[in-house]
Amino acid sequence: MEFRKEFDALGEVLVPAEHKWGAQTERSYQNFKIGERMPKEIIYAMAVLKKCAAKVNFDMGKIDRFKKDAIMETCDEIIKGQWDDEFPLTVFQTGSGTQTNMNVNEVIAHRAKQLDESNPLHPNDDVNRGQSTNDTFPTAMHICAYFEITKRVIPALDGLIGSFEKLQEKGKGLQKVGRTHLQDATFIMVDQEISAFVDGLKTAKTMLLQNADHLLDVALGGTAVGTGVNTPKGYLDVMETVLPEVTGAPFRVKNNKFQGLALKDAFMMAHGALNTLATTLFKIANDVRFLGSGPRCGYGEWHLPENEPGSSIMPGKVNPTQCEALTMVCAQVFGHNTTMTLCAGSGAFQLNVYMPIMIYDFVESCRLLADAMNSFRTHCIDGVEFVPEKLNFFVEQSLMIATSLTPYIGYDKSAKVVKEAYKRGCSIKEIILEEKLMTEDEFAEAVRMK
Repeated sequence: MEFRKEFDALGEVLVPAEHKWGAQTERSYQNFKIGERMPKEIIYAMAVLKKCAAKVNFDMGKIDRFKKDAIMETCDEIIKGQWDDEFPLTVFQTGSGTQTNMNVNEVIAHRAKQLDESNPLHPNDDVNRGQSTNDTFPTAMHICAYFEITKRVIPALDGLIGSFEKLQEKGKGLQKVGRTHLQDATFIMVDQEISAFVDGLKTAKTMLLQNADHLLDVALGGTAVGTGVNTPKGYLDVMETVLPEVTGAPFRVKNNKFQGLALKDAFMMAHGALNTLATTLFKIANDVRFLGSGPRCGYGEWHLPENEPGSSIMPGKVNPTQCEALTMVCAQVFGHNTTMTLCAGSGAFQLNVYMPIMIYDFVESCRLLADAMNSFRTHCIDGVEFVPEKLNFFVEQSLMIATSLTPYIGYDKSAKVVKEAYKRGCSIKEIILEEKLMTEDEFAEAVRMK
């Protein structure tokens, strides 16, 4: 392997000649061989804000047109994934994300040098002009998180909502036994049961979008500690127009920079909404697998798609694997939320120093939830069939049908009928007719769903 000499404040560093990163990236690459690489989504978000900063610095006369064009062109290449291999650094590095910021700065500067060696860019003086990692990394976190929610999670959630709405329509006219405390309760219609899933998911969507709005406030312009040191006068006035224009989203830069650097409340709220979605999905997936349990010795009210054999020893067994995959994803998101809580509350004074792991977990939560919802929809919910025979069997056997009789024969007599039916292993209807407490027509009217 061939190397080239690069220099930083600590001296000379040998960098593989084939790569575009510089001295600070190489130091981090050698010193932090821990775990996973930084998500490409945060790299793309960093490139977006570098592109914005270049335009603002040019508009304010701080860099020339060549440097502006070179930075913006390289940022576009990064965003398209052209240089993914040039960002090798891991999540577990400095807690501010400084080395990832410098990785992006160095790649942009080196690429610009390839475009025109006569007009080289400096990674700090040009690409990082008017910025600090302390304001750019949290800004990139917000940009990344906002688009992960709106472009990845929301479309998958909309698809799942649509599938449950179709299933809800299919369940109209089907009566079933309701269950509370894992015990038989009064009757409910199948579409009413599914309506809880539909509205629960719609509520989760509303919460996601409401909390995503707080991500639109970004720390850019705060530089090192929130004071905006080294940003030219009027920087935020120009950035206020440039950032929404480049990103296509209404990001806001007129806000409290001290909060943006020191606190991660908006980020926590956004992941909290993901956690709420995961909680709702966890409940739904568990209900679906119980309703599909059996096929003969469980509830068996729903027939779930048979996608693959479920046992290496029991022939013919099929398991609710999509439900299991979704609940495992939800468990992972719950864990991420615990990590997020610890990290958000642990930043000291003017800067949170847990940001790389926070954005890593956030991106993974979004990716896992979106993928799991798409899989659950396609391989489970879209193929569900109801089992009317089982629904009717439970309705006929339910003792809680007596609840509908209390207006006619009173609570005490109804309770006595329940105990007798349970003791004899027969239906409520048999006891009612046998003791001539109601006629058959009266009974049918009493238990009919209003």
